[in-house]
Amino acid sequence: MPNKKLKIGIIAAEHSGDRLGANLITALQNLQDVEIYGLGGPEVSSLGIASPDGMDYQDLQVMGLIDPLLKLPKLLSIRKKLFHLFAQESIDIFIGVDSPDFNMFFHKKLNRIGVKTVQVVSPSVWGWRENRIKTISAHVDLTMCLFQFEHDFYLKKEMKSFFLGHPFSKLQPSMPSSVVEKYQLDGSKDFVCILPGSRKSEIFHMMPIFIEAATRIHDLNPNTFFLIPSANEELSALIKTQLDCTELNYQLTASAAQDYLSISKVSIVTSGTASLEAAVLGSLPIICYKTNAFNYAILSRMIKTPFIGLPNLLLQEELFPELVQHDLSAEAVVGHYKNLSLESQKFQSYLEKINLAMQGKGFDEAAKTLLSL
Repeated sequence: MPNKKLKIGIIAAEHSGDRLGANLITALQNLQDVEIYGLGGPEVSSLGIASPDGMDYQDLQVMGLIDPLLKLPKLLSIRKKLFHLFAQESIDIFIGVDSPDFNMFFHKKLNRIGVKTVQVVSPSVWGWRENRIKTISAHVDLTMCLFQFEHDFYLKKEMKSFFLGHPFSKLQPSMPSSVVEKYQLDGSKDFVCILPGSRKSEIFHMMPIFIEAATRIHDLNPNTFFLIPSANEELSALIKTQLDCTELNYQLTASAAQDYLSISKVSIVTSGTASLEAAVLGSLPIICYKTNAFNYAILSRMIKTPFIGLPNLLLQEELFPELVQHDLSAEAVVGHYKNLSLESQKFQSYLEKINLAMQGKGFDEAAKTLLSL
């Protein structure tokens, strides 16, 4: 691509996707002058993105089948405004980060008019709805994969893929003494971390079960103290409304996941990126997932992989417990908490294997590859 000011369109609205998008844009800025258009979270927005007026990135944080239908008018309006912006500015490259179903509209439309298209974070085509691979092949110029097994999957399909790797491969635990001092905690407590999710719908589904489980754990061990990191201040307020009617001993802080997980032997986690972060930081995750009955009735018939937790997917075995839908209860969480607390040492040997599966080429090489499209 010639050395000129590069116009990039990007959509990076998920909490973890915002971080990935910001890292990739920063690597591109180190190589070339860029202008950024689209929609991102706080980290992408801090890089100077031009977005349509009145647009909130959190409006794209939907999950399952029901949530998108309920918010369909809003989603269609956002889609229309973003496409108009990309077309008006004649962007050179479109980068869709995560949110594959929403982003595919842009991959199709923009690729047809000559825009290079890149999907960062592969859709889970290896686990469900594999037929999407045909659409990806036709309209996405490059897929950047976070994990080795995803990259291998694309290569077997003779599709263009780049093994970016996952940022958690460089993640290191915080010093316990520093965390205790930073948050003014009592270091003699037995810490358990609760991560209810980064979407409002996840918090509504998961927090009541997590609160009941935490209450039972505290009854078993009154020295337990619960650490609850939220993705942002707005979600902190939402979580707090559910905790106000409890007598739990807890601390709730936005953007504290790395610190809190670093001092928690066990964590209770909504399935997603957080389960991987917990495992890497040595906080053994109890991986939980629950959605409404309609979503589950459809999704459960489409999933081909036996695991939902990212650590277990990377290891190809259910090393960490998974509690899904009807199997998820406060009683089940407490049962696994007891087991993990007693057997924590046996899990440490698997961390190296998880890290190796995440170590890709990184953002600097990704930026160079993107510019060569």
